[in-house]
Amino acid sequence: MTSHTGRLYALALALVVFFLTWTMIAARPWSRAASADPRLAGLRVREARLRREARLVDRIVAARWAAYRRALQTQRVAARAATVSPAVRIVTLPPLTVTRTS
Repeated sequence: MTSHTGRLYALALALVVFFLTWTMIAARPWSRAASADPRLAGLRVREARLRREARLVDRIVAARWAAYRRALQTQRVAARAATVSPAVRIVTLPPLTVTRTS
């Protein structure tokens, strides 16, 4: 084989076969049917527990956030009511008579 393109094709094919073989060996499909690792089962149980706890924490945080928003809204309404000037009242009083002798 004296052509350079033939050598390049052979090298490319050899590399593809090499990496495909490497991938198949690294995947180890023959060991999956073997006994399951008890550590993995423990991890699955722990993951499920952590997911339940995370949902509970999310609910608690959402409830606290809603209470905070309600309190903030109430506080803002009260602050607006306090800053609004009171309405002007017109009061009619009897005339004041002052008598002085000079």
